[in-house]
Amino acid sequence: MQKLLVIQTAFIGDAILATGIIEKLHASFPDAAIDFLVRKGNETLLNGHPFLREVLVWNKKEGKLKNLSRLLLEIRKRRYDKVINVQRFAATGILTAFSGAGETIGFDKNPLSFLFSVKKEHIISTPQHPKHEMERNNDLIAHFTNGTPCRPKLYPSAYDREQVKQYKGSSYISISPASIWFTKQYPAQKWVSFISRLPAHYALYLLGGTEDVELCQIIANSSGKRTVMNLAGKLSFLQSCALMKDAVMNYVNDSAPMHLASAVNAPVTAVYCSTLPSFGFGPLSDRSHIVEIEEPLACRPCGLHGHKACPLNHFNCAGKIKEEQLLATLPADSRPV
Repeated sequence: MQKLLVIQTAFIGDAILATGIIEKLHASFPDAAIDFLVRKGNETLLNGHPFLREVLVWNKKEGKLKNLSRLLLEIRKRRYDKVINVQRFAATGILTAFSGAGETIGFDKNPLSFLFSVKKEHIISTPQHPKHEMERNNDLIAHFTNGTPCRPKLYPSAYDREQVKQYKGSSYISISPASIWFTKQYPAQKWVSFISRLPAHYALYLLGGTEDVELCQIIANSSGKRTVMNLAGKLSFLQSCALMKDAVMNYVNDSAPMHLASAVNAPVTAVYCSTLPSFGFGPLSDRSHIVEIEEPLACRPCGLHGHKACPLNHFNCAGKIKEEQLLATLPADSRPV
C-alpha cells in the first residue's frame, strides 16, 4: 500500500483547491493511504473526507517553528512513498526535502526545491495564457498519474445537511459579501442595492465567518428586507457548502466562498473587483458566472492579490459594476422585470 502526503498550509481557498489532488490520487491509486497537511483552522474542511486517512495540522500562530519540528519528526516516522508540496515557501520546503520520502515533489519556486526529487515549473496564469490553479496543482502529479486534473471536492456529512435543512423550505439565494482584502470585496452598499432589486419570494442568506458578522448585519439592516437572514458565524465550512449546494444562486467575491461553492458544484456568481479571473482561481461549478466591470481600466489589475485600500482612491473596478450584471445570472424566469 502506497503512503502519500499532500502539503498545503496556505489559506482556506488554497486548501480547497488542493483537494483536487486528493481526488486524482484516489482515482489513480484507490488503495493508497493519503494524508493531507493543512494549517490550523482549515482542518474542519476535511471532516469525514472519504479518501483521506488522516489530516495533519500545523499550528502556525503559536510556537510556529517548534510545531514545525514536531511535524517533521512525525512525517519522517510515517515513511511516505511520496510527499507532494503545493506551496512555494521555505517552511513546507523543509518538511518536503527532509521528509525521508521515496519521492519529494514540489514547485521550482520553492526555495528548497533544489533538494526535491521532482520539481515542476510553477506557471503564472495570464490573460493571454490562462491556467487554473487546479491544472497547476495537477502538474505536480501528472508524471505518475496523467495530465487530466480533477475538480476540488468537499464532503458535507448527513449532520451538516441536517443543520441547514431548516433554511431550505423555499427558494433561496446566498450572498457571501466579505473578503479579507478590501479591493476584492464588492462594497456593502452595492450589495444592499442589489438585494433591494431581488424578487420578494426569495429567502436571502448572508454567509461568512465570525469576523464577518458585523458586515453582514449592516447589510441585512440596511436592506430593509425581512427575508434577509444573517448566518455569518453560525455555520461551519461544510454546513455552508451544504446550504450553497441547493441555492438558486450563490453570490461571492473572489474569495474562499467561491471555492466552497465549486467544491460541491453549487451554482455561483463570482464578483471580481481588483483581480482577474485569468489569474487562475476562478469558479469551477457547472453553473458559473463571472461579473466584472465592463469597461477596461488602466489600473486593473492592481496586483495578484487584493489591497487594504484602492491604490488610486477611487475603487472604480467595484463601483462601476452594475446591479443588472448580477441580476442577469439568476434563472431567466426569476429575474426582476
